[in-house]
Formats: sequence, C-alpha cells, structure tokens
Amino acid sequence: MNLPPNPFGNDSGNDIDIADLRKLTDLIKSKYNYDFKDYAMSSFKRRIKRLLDIYKFKNVDKLISVLETNPDFFEEFISEITVNVTEMFRDPLFWKILKEQILPNILLQHETINIWHAGCSSGEEVFSMAIVLQEMGILGKAKLVASDLDTAIIKKAQGGTYSMKSMDLNRKNYQRYGGVHSLDNYFKEMGGEAIMDKSLMQNVSFRRHDLVQGAVFSKFDLILCRNVMIYFNQTLQNTVLGRLHESLFKYGYLAIGSKESLIWCEIANKFIVVNNEEKIYKKVKE
Repeated sequence: MNLPPNPFGNDSGNDIDIADLRKLTDLIKSKYNYDFKDYAMSSFKRRIKRLLDIYKFKNVDKLISVLETNPDFFEEFISEITVNVTEMFRDPLFWKILKEQILPNILLQHETINIWHAGCSSGEEVFSMAIVLQEMGILGKAKLVASDLDTAIIKKAQGGTYSMKSMDLNRKNYQRYGGVHSLDNYFKEMGGEAIMDKSLMQNVSFRRHDLVQGAVFSKFDLILCRNVMIYFNQTLQNTVLGRLHESLFKYGYLAIGSKESLIWCEIANKFIVVNNEEKIYKKVKE
C-alpha cells in the first residue's frame, strides 16, 4: 500500500491492553457494524500493533479517534487488519485429492458443482480451483462464489494480477499437485506481473461477505474455508462452522486449514472425516 503523508500523529510504540482493544471493537461494532470481539485476541493485538506502527499512531485512542472522524480510513483499516497471505495450489496434496476424489464424487450425485471460497483473499485459491476444473473438463459445470470481508482484496482477486516474483512458488505447487500442462499456460507476463486468463473466471461470482455476521445465502457442494478460523476464538469458530454446515448440501464437503480442526466443535458429529491430514470433511447430518 502506498501511504499518504500521515496527518494523524507520531511516536507509536505504547503497549496495548485488553481495555484498549475492547474500546476499539465496541467503536467498530457501533459505527461500522463489524464485529471483531471474538477474534483470537493475540492475533488481533498483533495486527493492531502493526497498524499503529504503520500509521505512526501514538496509541489505540488515536486510532479510535481517526475511525470516529474519518470513515474513509475504515477501508484501509480492514485491509490492514485482515490477513491476506496465500498462494496458488497451496498444499499441493490437498488439490490432488480434490481432483481425484472429491470433485468426481460430487459429480456422481449432481450434474453441476456449486463451490464457495469463503475468505477468498486475493484470489489465488479461486484461480487454482478454476484450473483444476478446466483440466478435468468440467469448468462449464461449476458455479463458484468467492467472498471476503475486505472489499479491496476482492477487487484484487477480480483483477487476477499477481507479481511475477510469486509465480515461482506457484509453479512449483502446480507441478507438485500434478498439473496437466504448465502454469504458464494460464497467464501472460506483462510489466513484471502475471495477468491470469480471464476465461477461468467465467463462472465465478465475487461478493463481499462477513463470515462473522453474514447470513447463509446459498447451498453448496463444496466449501473451502482454509486458514481463516485460526484467527477466531473458540466461540466464533463454533458460530462460523455452524453457518458453514448450514450452507452445505447433505453429503457436501468442507475443507479447512491444515492447522484447524472440527474435532472439538459443537457440530463435529454432523461430519465424517474424509482426509484428516488435509482437513477435508463430509456433512452427513442436517
């Protein structure tokens, strides 16, 4: 992000206590109707500290003051506070299992496939899925919804433009997954950037959606919500997992992050484990 000259203050560095964070989350909830109170506190605190350093705010009170008086700043706040670190074909074995087991099993029951990327970030996961579907010859049978809390990151995902520096890792992941071609078949290099083939997005709908407070809006055969819930506390994880369960067709699949789990959650008995290492589950009860 290119930051303008900072008009808000200097000398950040004061520590942040729980009372500061509570005042901040209360302000955000009352003014902007975003609820951060059940985010994992240690992670949320780190992100706020980073934001204070970036903008040279002296303390959380200064941040609160800016958010109260400058609504335009709130979009920048959301972009900084949400975590948008991703890559194409992250965890290549996961994508191999999707291609060889999960997607074919869905097509045994349905003529079309409805997929939700919940927390799509900058879109690398969505393009990965589109490439898998294309190479299976079923992209035309699929409808994908890609959602995120951050409107700026959704625009980046829609644009499908990534630094060429990131493509080396993406190429290696694609090869390890077992891609049919070369990843280079799916983008053009221009000015040091990789511009993804827009035809891959022909059946993708991007939308802003809040996993914390957003309503169930459709039913899906497969939901990917990977490496999102590690930033939530247990209460919020239960809430979000309940919403994801409700958004799946019976016998639909849920994929979460490798460091996440359904074992302890309230709806654990409504799923069976398909692959424990890659954290893929199947809904078996309403």
